[in-house]
Amino acid sequence: MRSPLRTVKAMGVLVAVAIFLVPVLWVVLSAFKPGSELATYPPRILPVHWTLANFSDGFRFGNFARYFLNSGFVAVTSTVLSVVISTMAGFAFAKFRFPGRDVIFFAMLATLMISLQVILIPMFLTLKQLGLINSLWGIIIPPAATPTGIFLMRQYMMTIPDELLEAARIDGATNLQIFARIMIPLSVPVISTLTIFSFVWRWNDFLWPFLVINDDRLQTVQLALANFVGQYAVKWGSLLAMTTLSMLPMLVIFLIFQRYFLRGISTTGLKA
Repeated sequence: MRSPLRTVKAMGVLVAVAIFLVPVLWVVLSAFKPGSELATYPPRILPVHWTLANFSDGFRFGNFARYFLNSGFVAVTSTVLSVVISTMAGFAFAKFRFPGRDVIFFAMLATLMISLQVILIPMFLTLKQLGLINSLWGIIIPPAATPTGIFLMRQYMMTIPDELLEAARIDGATNLQIFARIMIPLSVPVISTLTIFSFVWRWNDFLWPFLVINDDRLQTVQLALANFVGQYAVKWGSLLAMTTLSMLPMLVIFLIFQRYFLRGISTTGLKA
């Protein structure tokens, strides 16, 4: 028999899930409503007349096929760079001893206390000197390595026993072989977590691309969605439709790497 405490916890979880999912479901269902139903009061959750007109209107309003490709290129490239750099830096901070290691690590963590708005102008001027303004690489390069990613990788790799590395060195393995054959396979859970976080962050980023990109052909999805908001009106149907489509890549990435996350935990035998 289920205890009252477990029942209360289950009810609390259901309430929390509803709070987070109801707005998402509302956006998705509203994307299939005609314009007349979007303005009805009281509002209806399910569409009375299902339609795909909002999606076709959204693609006619802008070159969203190109915008999705731009966002995909930025998100995938940024995520790969972030994971590679963070994994290598985390390995160095966790398993190597060198002068100033702790000082450098804590100095890097201290940058988390600096908000993005404080460094926007220096970053922008630096990119301007490098000729990366109005370029997708101007979005990708600045956040390629993040203190959060390095911190996650370092903390996880510290839980991997040093005896494994020492045994590999006795067998003649180089540091590169240890990194590729031991550290990376055992770090699958945290790599998957960092991949999910990085992709979602890059895909949803608006402020930095807004400052860097001026050419309409280089716009990302988030910049293009802002174009539906005019001075006097908002194209709600098209905005909701394109927003629904913009959720799909993040959902796919989460489902793919969630599987690797669970598999990594079950096969490593180590606690994160």
